Amino acid sequence: MVFKFNYKKERKGKSIMNKKVISYLLVTLLIFSVCLSVGAADGKITVGSKQFTEQLILGQITVLLLEDRGFDVVDKTGLGGSSVCRLALESGEIDMYWEYTGTGWMTHLGHDNPLTDSEECYKKVKDEDENNGIIWLDYGEVNNTYTLMMRQKDANELEIKTISDLAEAINSGVESPVGNEWVFATDHEYSIRQDGLVGLEELYGFQFDDVKIMQVGITYGALKEGKVPVAMGFATDGRVEGFELVNLVDDKQFHPVYNAAPCLTEEVYDKYPELEEIFATVIPYMDDANMTKLNALVDLEGKTPEEVAKEFLMENDLI
Repeated sequence: MVFKFNYKKERKGKSIMNKKVISYLLVTLLIFSVCLSVGAADGKITVGSKQFTEQLILGQITVLLLEDRGFDVVDKTGLGGSSVCRLALESGEIDMYWEYTGTGWMTHLGHDNPLTDSEECYKKVKDEDENNGIIWLDYGEVNNTYTLMMRQKDANELEIKTISDLAEAINSGVESPVGNEWVFATDHEYSIRQDGLVGLEELYGFQFDDVKIMQVGITYGALKEGKVPVAMGFATDGRVEGFELVNLVDDKQFHPVYNAAPCLTEEVYDKYPELEEIFATVIPYMDDANMTKLNALVDLEGKTPEEVAKEFLMENDLI
């Protein structure tokens, strides 16, 4: 018996079979790669913060808290000022960061009327910003509002306790305790904000002789060393007490409240609703006393924001 082998037919059959196998493998690999991609992205959160001490600490608290809860965290803390962080959040460069209610109300939402009641400010910012796809979790009692500072000894000698006292001294021609001019040290952001120097001078009716722009945080050292008579600072900064400075009383209640709260995109909030419960554990500890202490550990004792954040979370059994 002679068997005839149809080479062309067999070859064609194998060709079809090989194409099916290859197609199957390609589809399988594609599905597998997609699954891997989704798996890598699932649980991944990018955390940002501003550049100054308190923000760096809050950023590290967020990073460590989320890592402890099993999230894959990308650390982008120390991005820049308020506008930089907000833009990063809106563009998706970061998923969350801590913002201050007063900044949200005045800077991001563009209102001219400062709010001095914490609950009112938070509620209005939270409700309005939700329309922008930004979710505000619960806020802490810590109110890191702007402040004008003097050296304690200078303020005592000139009997300046309030910003109104300062305005009267400048308008009356009282000589500056440092040189002949009343020079004000501030960072760039405060110098141009309506809820900063611009609005402050308008409300209190005075004007500094000169304004020196410095990086945020350097103002404390400049004031301590007597390079300027008055400087801008933050109410919860540990260097106020550590450098023997004093916060002048904002007797006309110009500065808005600045309660800190975690902000995140609506997309991230919907994907990880458990974030609200996670941050609810840390919010009760966010008050002026605790935050001032944490800031001092960095600015006066030289610890890193990560070290301070980790110690704080562990001491309070939060991680």
